[in-house]
Formats: sequence, structure tokens, C-alpha cells
Amino acid sequence: MSCAHLALRGQSRVGLKAQDLQEKVAMAAVDSFYLLYREIARSCNCYMEALALVGAWYTARKSITVICDFYSLIRLHFIPRLGSRADLIKQYGRWAVVSGATDGIGKAYAEELASQGLNITLISRNEEKLQMVARHIADTYKVETDVIVADFSQGREIYAPIREALRDKEIGILVNNVGVFYPHPQYFTQLSEDKLWDIVNVNIAAASLMVHIVLPGMVERKKGAIVTISSGSCCKPTPQLAAFSASKAYLDHFSRALQYEYASKGIFVQSLIPFYVATNMTAPSSFLHRCPWLVPSPRVYAHHAVSTLGISKRTTGYWSHSIQSSWIPGRTGQIDNTYDKGLKLTQGMEDPHKTDHSLTRKLPPEAEESSLGNQIAPLK
Repeated sequence: MSCAHLALRGQSRVGLKAQDLQEKVAMAAVDSFYLLYREIARSCNCYMEALALVGAWYTARKSITVICDFYSLIRLHFIPRLGSRADLIKQYGRWAVVSGATDGIGKAYAEELASQGLNITLISRNEEKLQMVARHIADTYKVETDVIVADFSQGREIYAPIREALRDKEIGILVNNVGVFYPHPQYFTQLSEDKLWDIVNVNIAAASLMVHIVLPGMVERKKGAIVTISSGSCCKPTPQLAAFSASKAYLDHFSRALQYEYASKGIFVQSLIPFYVATNMTAPSSFLHRCPWLVPSPRVYAHHAVSTLGISKRTTGYWSHSIQSSWIPGRTGQIDNTYDKGLKLTQGMEDPHKTDHSLTRKLPPEAEESSLGNQIAPLK
């Protein structure tokens, strides 16, 4: 064998030995990593078990929440519509008063109540529209109608004629629907003082004073219902709609507080929190009109909302709006509360209508003196 052949064989053997050495080093590195991984896993085993328990608890909690929300949705928005309608006249009274009743939700709500036999008193500032809606309701549903012309933006002087007009009526249901909205979303300082006063007088004062007018008669008869139409914008602070969303938050809190105060006296108070509702202010070809299941018409919305009367003290009034409300992170309070035991807070409270005059004192005169509704809009 020649020297060249011997040299080649020697080189091949050296190459094989080097390759074997590399493989052994690689396998040793893999074994070392595996051993290191097992060692870390063994030391972290307790932490992994703890994380697994946290994940299981979170998943179970979310699953239970979804199941409860789904049950609440079915119970509130679908089951009541399967049975016969409640007798609202027997349950609450013969007359219903609806403010802001010439368009949108107010008009549709009045028609829905009239379809169940209630006589309707309509309040708005446009006499021509009022008369037209009143005639339509009377002719269609064969009920009595009455109209009161009032511009709620004018302040406290309009309420004396309203009080007089409602004096002899058995008011069973009051629907506070009247409201004003921004001309468009804008910064607070860009609003005029007139618009701010309109929001205060129409969105806040109107509901408060109307309740103050009709509530004593309801308490005396020990039955009645008050429905205040707030807005989805009350669930969270809404930039560039600051005054509007704040006024709607007032209506929501006002209604919930009244429910606690007067439920034990037979009065049902509901805070209605609609989201988008399609009205004649939206273009027929707009996205809103192409999604009726998401954005109902006023008639469809009112039909669903009336079916929740006497069942839920705080609700969106429509099933898809309830789903939308669940998407709002950090919303204020739970929407779609059923009419339940919150009334326990009123147990043991003194009757505010039975005053011990021996404990009252006369205030000085100066102390006494100090003492949109249904248009389509973002989160109306």
C-alpha cells in the first residue's frame, strides 16, 4: 500500500473521530439542557399548579357570568313575551302621561300603551303635532287622549298648568321621555349657555318635576309606574357629550333611588337605558337602517321595552342593547336588574308622608328660596 493511501485512511479516521466527538458534545448539551429543564420544572412545579388554579377559577367565573347573563337576557326579553300581556290598567291605573310624545320613542311608547287599553295624555311643545298624534292614537286604538302643550325649556312656570291639567286624572304610568341633545359632539366650552340651560331644564328638571306632580296620587292609590328614559351614554363618562351624558346619568340615579324609596308603597320605578334607536333623523340608506336587529325602530323598541315594565327596574329595554351593554368595560352598575329584593333597604324606614310636625321648624324666607329624548345619537 502506498504512502498516499495510508495518509488518506489516516485523515478519514481523524475526521470520523472528530465527527463522533461533535455528536457526543451535542448530545451532552441536549442532555444537560433537558436535565436543567427538569430541574427548573421540578422547582417551579408548585407555581405552575397555582397558576393553573388561578386560570381555572377565572375561566369558571367568566363561564358562570356568561351563563347568568344569558339566563337574565332570556328571562327578561323573551319569556314575558311568550305569555299573555299583563293588565296594565289593573296593575297601575287608567291613564298614562308621556312627555316628548310627538316623535321617536315617546310616540311609539304612547302607542304601545294605548294598544293595551290605557288612555294617553301627551305632552310636548308642538301643538299641531300633538293634535295629530292624539287623533291617530284615539282613532287607531279607541282610547281617550288628551294633550298638554308645554315647552320644558321655559323653566318652572310651565308646571302649574300641567299640575292643574292632571289634577283629576288617575295617572297610572308616567313616561319621562322628553330630552334635548347636542347639535353635534363638541367640547364643553363650545356649548352656548342657552343649550346648557336647555339640558338642565329639559333633561333634568322636567323628569324631576313631573315625578313630583304625579307621585303623591300614586302613593295615595298605592300603585303606579314611573318610566324614565335615560341613555346608554350614562354608563360611562362620554367626552364631547359631557353635559348630555351627565344629565342622563342623573336620570338613571334618580330613578334607582326612587325605586328604593317607593317600592314598598306599591310604586314601580324603571330606568330605561336605550342605545341606538333608528329615527327619521337617520338616512334610510345608512348602516343603522340596514341592521334592524342591532338598531331597532322606535315601534319595535317600545314593544320590547313595555314588556319589561314591572319586571326590570333598570334595563336597556331591548335584547340586542343588553348584549351591547355587556361590551362596555367598567360600566356603572349592572344593567337589566330584575325587580327584586333591593326593596329590603326600605324596610324599617319611616314613611316620608307621615311627618311629625312637632319636629319640624319653619325656615326663614331666604333659606326657603335657596332651598333628546328619542332622536338617534351616539348612545341615546
